Amino acid sequence: MRSKTKIHKNRDLRELTIERIVALPPKLAWEGWTKPEHIARWWGPKLWTTTVYEMDVRPSGVWCYSLKSDDNSGEEAFCKAVYQEVNEPSTLVYTDSFADKDWNVVENSEMLTTVLFEEATSGTKLSIVTRFSSAEALDNAETMGMVEGFTDAFDRLEVYLEALIGGHMDTVTSKDGTKIAYEKQGNGPAVILIASAVADHRDAGQLAQQLTAHFTVYNYDRRGRGQSSDVAPYAVQREVEDIEALIHKAGGNACLFGNSSGAVLALEAASLLGDQVTKLYLYEPPFIINDSRKPVPTEYVQHLNMLNQADKRSEAVEYFMSEALGIPAEYIGYMKADPSWKAMETMSHTLTYDGMIMGDTQSGRPLPTDRWKVNVPTLIMTGENSEPLFHDAAKALAELLPLVESRTLPGQDHSAVVMAPNILAKTIIDYDIVREENA
Repeated sequence: MRSKTKIHKNRDLRELTIERIVALPPKLAWEGWTKPEHIARWWGPKLWTTTVYEMDVRPSGVWCYSLKSDDNSGEEAFCKAVYQEVNEPSTLVYTDSFADKDWNVVENSEMLTTVLFEEATSGTKLSIVTRFSSAEALDNAETMGMVEGFTDAFDRLEVYLEALIGGHMDTVTSKDGTKIAYEKQGNGPAVILIASAVADHRDAGQLAQQLTAHFTVYNYDRRGRGQSSDVAPYAVQREVEDIEALIHKAGGNACLFGNSSGAVLALEAASLLGDQVTKLYLYEPPFIINDSRKPVPTEYVQHLNMLNQADKRSEAVEYFMSEALGIPAEYIGYMKADPSWKAMETMSHTLTYDGMIMGDTQSGRPLPTDRWKVNVPTLIMTGENSEPLFHDAAKALAELLPLVESRTLPGQDHSAVVMAPNILAKTIIDYDIVREENA
C-alpha cells in the first residue's frame, strides 16, 4: 500500500506543501529527482510526457523541460527552473516558471520551490514546498489540479524507481541505524548472499532463486547500494554489523556466501561473529599474493576517495576496472557503452569500502596468517577459466583454514554468479548435502 499524500495550504505565507513517504532510500530518491534520465520517466501527471532539454543541478544551474499530454490535447507547456540551493542528498531549492519555446520566462509565473528529502522509518519523506507570488496564484494553481499532478508524479516516481532497482524489499536496522534492504525466499537453513564490488542484490538474483531448493536465502543490498541506506564514516566493522543484523533476522545463525571482495567480507564476518556463522561458501576472493598480476596501487583507496569527492564517478569505476580488476584500457571503452556502467557509477562511492575490506591482500605479498580466525566448514570455489591469481588465492587461503574444501567449476570464470548461477548453486547444495549426510 503506497503512503498517502498529505497537503498543507497556507494562504498567509502563499505556500502549498505536498508530502509523501515513498518506500525508497533518500539517496535513490535524490537521484530520481536530479538525473535527467530518471526525472523524464516520472515528472508530471499520469498520461503526460516530460522532455528534458537541459538539467544542470548546481546553484545557478538551469533545468529546462516541457510537458505534453499523451493524447495531444492542449498545447505543450514549457518550463524553466533555476537552482538556488543544492545540498545532496537533503535539499533542492529552485525557482520554477512557465516559459515560451525560446525559454523566455512568462511574466508573473515564477514559483519558489523547495524539495526536502528526509529519511523515514519506511523510506524517504519527500516534501515539496511551493511559494507563489500571491494568494490568488496559489488558489488558481490548486484549482488547475496542481495537487493531483504532484500526487500522480509521486506515484510515478515510486513505481519507476522500484522497477529500476527490482521492487520493494524488506529492511532490517543495523547497529549504527543504517537500513539494510533484503529479499527473503526459500526454505531450509539460512544463507546470506554478500555481493562483490559495485554490485547490488540483483546480480545474485538468479543464484538466490536456484538456492531456494535447499536454503532460506537472504539476498541483500550492501550499505550504500540499491535500497539500503548508509551512515558515515565507513568502517569494515559496520558491514559486519549489517550481516549480524541479518543473521538475527534469520534466527541467530546463518551460512554466508560471498562473491569476490564479498567473499573477503564473509571471512571477516565469520572471524568476528563466531558461532553465529555456520558455514562459508566463497567464490574467487581476489587476493593478489604473488607476481601473477601487478598489485593494486598503495594509494588505491585514497585515489578512489578523491575521484568520488570530485563527483567523478565514471572515472572512479574506470580506475577500479583498470587497477583492481586489471582490465585493459581498450576494453573499458566498450564497457562504458553498456547500461551496466551507469548502474556501477551510482555505487562508485562504495568502491572504497571494498578497497578497505581487501586491505593489503592485493599487494603481491603472501596472505597474513593471523587475520582470520575461522573454524567453520568452508567451501572455496574457483572457475576453471579464471585468471591464475584466483587459483593461487584459493590455494593460499585453503592452507590457512582448518575445515576447508576446494572446488574448480568447469568452464567458468569470475562472472559465474551472473552467468552460471545454476552451476554455482548445485556445487554449494551438493557440498552441503554431503556434509549433512556425514554429520
